[in-house]
Amino acid sequence: MTQPISRRGFLKIASQGGCGAAALTLSPASSFAAESRSPIVDTHVHCFAGTADKRFPYHKGGAYQPEKASTPEDLLDCMKQAGVDFTVIVHPEPYQDDHRYLEHCLEVGKGKLKGTCLFFAGRPNSIRDMIALVKRQLGKIVTLRVHAYAPERLPPFGKPELRELWKAASDLGLAIQLHFEPRYAPGFEPLIHEFSKTRVIIDHLGRPLQGTPEEHDRVVKWSRFENTVMKLSSIPLTRTYPHRDVEPIIYTLVKSFGPDRLFYGGGWGEGSTGESYRAGVERVRSFVSDLSAADQAKVLGGNAVKLFGFV
Repeated sequence: MTQPISRRGFLKIASQGGCGAAALTLSPASSFAAESRSPIVDTHVHCFAGTADKRFPYHKGGAYQPEKASTPEDLLDCMKQAGVDFTVIVHPEPYQDDHRYLEHCLEVGKGKLKGTCLFFAGRPNSIRDMIALVKRQLGKIVTLRVHAYAPERLPPFGKPELRELWKAASDLGLAIQLHFEPRYAPGFEPLIHEFSKTRVIIDHLGRPLQGTPEEHDRVVKWSRFENTVMKLSSIPLTRTYPHRDVEPIIYTLVKSFGPDRLFYGGGWGEGSTGESYRAGVERVRSFVSDLSAADQAKVLGGNAVKLFGFV
């Protein structure tokens, strides 16, 4: 039986060759039988059609435009190899509020994939278009993502437009997915508190390295809101800037939010293989290796299955 790799074991492997395919050799024949009753759900995947596919052009207002494609077909192939059962495609900024490629991905996914949507508070027809998308993709759109990290593109904090969008998403049964730098956390707190029945997913550990420890501590304290969930995704390596050890931060998050309010996300992208994808899963597992096997299963998929309705 394949045993979950410990954090110490993972770091030993990583030190010998990084976190890619060469760093963690997996048997192609392995069925990960120990996890057959505990699905793995990656809650943070981006897909891109690339610049060559003219059917799905990037939005002129997009912050970046990846040249190479990361297709749902490639994703599904890597999922099969890596033992990942389901994924949530996080609709990326280059498409802005044009969801045609996301809808294409969901069609290709045939139940294996669900998606987030991206609409902007205060823009004409945002709420109307969100309602229409959710109705077209019934049961497949699971969250509304809100960004707050670029000063020139912040949501309208404290204004009715943001509350109206939040409420509309809540009325549709969507979770709110927040991607933000910690300094902007105070702007979200009144809505997290007001809409206490609406699940709020905090992306990428709350971006601890993009703020001061004091700013991120406010995000950690969101654990007092029972509707918040922390996503263990985009975990930085200590050998990259700003060269801070993220392990103590993750320890604090795991302790604060607990295994019932943690999600795993990430590890797949353009150029990924089944082995490198699985290594990404195991890297996240290594940060929660002190939890029981049952609680690790919740973090790696059980919680997401329950919230997003994967079957």
